[in-house]
Amino acid sequence: MINFLPLGGAQEIGANCYYLNLNGTGIILDCGIHPQKTGLESLPNFNLVNSLPLDYVLISHAHQDHLSALPFLIKRFPYLKIITTPQTRALAELTLHNSVSILKEQVEDDSFEIYTHDEIDLLIKMFDYKSYKEVFEITGYKNREIIKIKFYDAGHILGSAGILIESKKNIFYTGDINLTEQPLIKGADLPDTKIDILILETTYGATDSSTLSSWDKEAERFASSINKILNKGGSVLIPVFSLGKTQEMLKTIWDLILKGKLVNADIYTGGLGTKINRAYDYNRYVVNMNDPEFELSSIPQKNLYEVEDPNYFFKSPCIVLASSGMMIEGTASYRLAKRWIKQQNSAIYTVGYMDKSTPGFKFANAVKGERIKLSEFEKEEEIKCTIEKFRFTAHSKREDLIEIVKRLKPEKVILVHGDADAINWIGASILKEFKSIKVYKAETGKEIIL
Repeated sequence: MINFLPLGGAQEIGANCYYLNLNGTGIILDCGIHPQKTGLESLPNFNLVNSLPLDYVLISHAHQDHLSALPFLIKRFPYLKIITTPQTRALAELTLHNSVSILKEQVEDDSFEIYTHDEIDLLIKMFDYKSYKEVFEITGYKNREIIKIKFYDAGHILGSAGILIESKKNIFYTGDINLTEQPLIKGADLPDTKIDILILETTYGATDSSTLSSWDKEAERFASSINKILNKGGSVLIPVFSLGKTQEMLKTIWDLILKGKLVNADIYTGGLGTKINRAYDYNRYVVNMNDPEFELSSIPQKNLYEVEDPNYFFKSPCIVLASSGMMIEGTASYRLAKRWIKQQNSAIYTVGYMDKSTPGFKFANAVKGERIKLSEFEKEEEIKCTIEKFRFTAHSKREDLIEIVKRLKPEKVILVHGDADAINWIGASILKEFKSIKVYKAETGKEIIL
């Protein structure tokens, strides 16, 4: 018997964590924190697996919403074995240490015990890692049946993996998947074996793909808009995730400069994003990079964290890539945006998905001249700068999600990692196009017997 139980990440993007019971072998797929929540509310509901078999944790990639609750899980169930790709292991060391600092700033609840840097060091030593398409075997404590696992490049960020689980039924968990190549990373690989059960992300299920241009076409529009700002002496702030978006946007900007399509201005980066750049460079020959010879470190960059007075950014035209991507309160992009909105000649350009509950969503949907209140504790501010939205996605468009179903031909599909509208669109489309497929909408705490 196969049982699927979401502990988080069902009908939402955050706290992704899914439990599989394969005839007595317990596997947890991903273990993330919800980035828009704090304290215990940000974690998956681990109470749901208290009395269930638990043997392994398989991590698809190192984004916060798929990884950062892992220390809490292991503190509670220290015997669990952790397996991921070598690149995700390397990135996890960076991102989990960064999470310690973020949590200390965000959490004031004494009952919520934050893990320490020393605990992260110990946790990283527990990681086992396997390369893409390397077949490895696992067995549970209670059930000695051999289960074969294989990681496939998911095309999302460095080290991201779709996970193939082969037992009596073959299960494929997409994680966050992207069929289309980005400037640095090629599109996803998919298994060529029969798939019985597909666990499918649905991030862009509700997004009309006609609003999503190709990366190259969007880059042309992006360059044209930036040039207008730089040519009148302004500067551009681009909120980005440290992992993935920083690297892809940095390469995009540099390519545009080299092609003569973008004014050659100073580029500011820094912090965790710069450390992750090094991981991308180090691994460029062992993952599916478009140009393994290219190094992010070859791009001239200045450190934004060495600028003590934010007004310095407006003395000469520049481009600033600052985290977080959703401009969470207290982050560099949030702090800088509060200065940027007062600058008549400058601009804030958002480049990716924004959760509706985040400050980034408010910024992205605001217009010049409007008054904006970023939080209940802050006064309204007039927006004097230009604000524009661009879409450079690291997730599959909704038609590509349907293409994954078409290529894998599963008997059953479980929809995760998307809001209600996204899941409903993908679910309805699958049922319309594939009459024989059974579709399940995952709900946190609700078991699906497969």
